[in-house]
Amino acid sequence: MSLFRRKRVADLQVEVATDQRLKRALGPINLISLGIGAIIGAGIFVLTGQAAAQYAGPAIVFSFILSGLACAFAGLCYAEFASMIPLSGSAYTYGYATLGEFVAWIIGWDLILEYLFASSTVAVGWSGYVVSFLKDLGVTIPAAFTSAPYNHFTPAGAHWWDLWQLFVKGWIHTGAVLNVPAMLVVAAVTVLLVIGIKESANFNNVIVALKLAVILTFIGVGIAYVKQANWHPFVPPAVGPGKFGWHGVLRAAGVIFFAYIGFDAVSTAAQESKNPRRDMPIGLLGSLAICTLLYIAVSLVLTGIVNYKQLNVSAPIAAAVNTLGPSLDWLVYFIKIGAIAGLSSVVLVLLLGQPRIFYTMSKDGLLPPVFSAVHPRFRTPWVAQILTGLVAMLIAGLFPIGLLGELVSIGTLLAFAIVCTGVFVLRFTDPQIPRPFRAPAFWLIAPLGTGSCLFLMAGLPADTWARLIVWMAIGLVVYFAYSRRHSRLHHGLLGKTGASR
Repeated sequence: MSLFRRKRVADLQVEVATDQRLKRALGPINLISLGIGAIIGAGIFVLTGQAAAQYAGPAIVFSFILSGLACAFAGLCYAEFASMIPLSGSAYTYGYATLGEFVAWIIGWDLILEYLFASSTVAVGWSGYVVSFLKDLGVTIPAAFTSAPYNHFTPAGAHWWDLWQLFVKGWIHTGAVLNVPAMLVVAAVTVLLVIGIKESANFNNVIVALKLAVILTFIGVGIAYVKQANWHPFVPPAVGPGKFGWHGVLRAAGVIFFAYIGFDAVSTAAQESKNPRRDMPIGLLGSLAICTLLYIAVSLVLTGIVNYKQLNVSAPIAAAVNTLGPSLDWLVYFIKIGAIAGLSSVVLVLLLGQPRIFYTMSKDGLLPPVFSAVHPRFRTPWVAQILTGLVAMLIAGLFPIGLLGELVSIGTLLAFAIVCTGVFVLRFTDPQIPRPFRAPAFWLIAPLGTGSCLFLMAGLPADTWARLIVWMAIGLVVYFAYSRRHSRLHHGLLGKTGASR
């Protein structure tokens, strides 16, 4: 039963008050901006078009509504936890307080998959827009240095348990060397994040303003060029499992769920918020509401301008504007600049989140002490930040966006499902704990959050499930080989903070 010993919420709240090593510099506008910075990125500039072309057609709108509803349920649960336990660990900390150390480790390990692969995925999307923009200016970078050297195709008929087929046989070498632009943006953002949280937030605020201007301009101009014929049939007939039809809508909802990871990233900055009990719910729910409306509007305009079959490209919004004639060439450049800037902010927020989770796990003894080292001048978890950046650079340089995006989606959905379950459990196990924000109708919202996330996970490909299972198996080995033996809670080294129920 020691695997499921929990940290007391009251002790976590003491930790919030006593651990002041990270700099508290973020207000509600910064937090909403961080959320928008992470949510509006590859999902809107890259994955929207690709998911429409491959899975849902114009019905990608329904996919965003499904994903948005699941996120709304999860967002209410996150807001309750983040206001109650404003620590950097995000879902990991919430799991520790409700379901015990073993489940917390599973979430923490899952969040590594979520954040590392998400930042790498967005960096690959950033590279696609940069290469396209430079080509417009007459600068051509050899394809060998702008694309992934490896890709993976699941052999037809392969089952999820056939690990040889899923992990070994399906790999091919594309002939490329490395995706150099993707690696460079990760390196630059990592340096900025080491320098300081306030500097990073200010940079993000400027980028978010530019990104929103681009998106609103695209919607405003694009409405005039919508052809209703492109929306018929709105739900294309199915041509195979997960390919169009309502099953395709579900598959697309699971794939694009990756786009909503941003509000989880807001919760990882709780320990650097000035007034987290008030501001965290504002940042989480405000950014989610704004971004869901923008996703729906963009997907409607995008599939109305061009037929969805033409959107399976690296820069679908720019490709759609290209069809509108030479009088709107200026808009193509504007969109590409906005996408480049916007995707930069997503990489920034995602690379900000992962080291904060490492920081908290390290303080609990589940990771080596080096991960909780704080720079004496910048007051950032600099070692964890640099290690995260190096691994993300490697992943971004080697692998394609489609494979990475599906892995991130299933990891995100699993984390959200556990958070929703945790809120439900804690209402019964610790009903007396002060909750500055309370999820309304928790008896309905929390189960709906868990159920909708599991429902979307069910729509993802079998090989994505297999990769998640293998990743979790590796995590179990790490936990029992290192983390459990060094856990401060397990060995009673946390004093009152380590008290369990």
